[in-house]
Amino acid sequence: MVYFIPTPIGNLDDISQRSLKLLCECHTLFCEDTRITKKLLSLLSERHNLEFNIENFISLHSHNEKHILDNIDLSIFDETVAYLSDAGMPCISDPGSYFVLFCQEKNINYEIVPGANAALLAYASSGFLNPKFTFFGFLPHKGKERIIGLEEIKNSPVPMIVYESPHRIEKLIEELAKLLPNRRAIFIKEATKKFERRFVGTCIEIKEEFKEANLRGEWVIVIDSDIKEKGDAITKEDILNLDLPPKQKAKLLAKVTGESVKDWYNQLLS
Repeated sequence: MVYFIPTPIGNLDDISQRSLKLLCECHTLFCEDTRITKKLLSLLSERHNLEFNIENFISLHSHNEKHILDNIDLSIFDETVAYLSDAGMPCISDPGSYFVLFCQEKNINYEIVPGANAALLAYASSGFLNPKFTFFGFLPHKGKERIIGLEEIKNSPVPMIVYESPHRIEKLIEELAKLLPNRRAIFIKEATKKFERRFVGTCIEIKEEFKEANLRGEWVIVIDSDIKEKGDAITKEDILNLDLPPKQKAKLLAKVTGESVKDWYNQLLS
């Protein structure tokens, strides 16, 4: 039996009693990063006065998931096995999905244990009234793929939930303040941790708040939909305002306007 166990996203007390019980029964533990998992188990053991008797730790992440599982001895699953990602729910912007598929294909019993998830926490914190929303996950880092992602957020008929790293959070608020200045959003830093902080308002208002804020930490963001902006395509002005190399910007402008890439490239350089 394989249990996919969510781990706290910040506050250690968010681990469930059921998760602790399963970890005490576990013989083999697959984990995204063995160092992070061993540290977590040490903290949980001390806090809850528990003893974990895990015999085997196996590193299983997005780069090796298929190779490890395709070559595993299936007898390992005759005992209690669990999978933990570094924080939060496995398979949600974290490894684990191929492991679930593997269990289905090999007729291995598995169960997803409910628990901490930053996306649902953020949506419940938003106060947005729409009962529907879309989970986007992490935006592509740069280039055309990021433009497409931003356009999808802009045109979404329902609120959109996005994850972002501390290294790119400033870039994201700059982009959103240009594309969607009056769109309401909530930005949550370090959810459930000691220094959790929420920024609520329009994107342009949040951009101003960011000037005085400490932005270090992991972020989850909910961007509301706007009925007046539904279906709006990305405009020439939107693209001109984005921080992109001239060559990429020229290609996008050519697509939107029908003019040649060369003409736009020369205009951008002049």
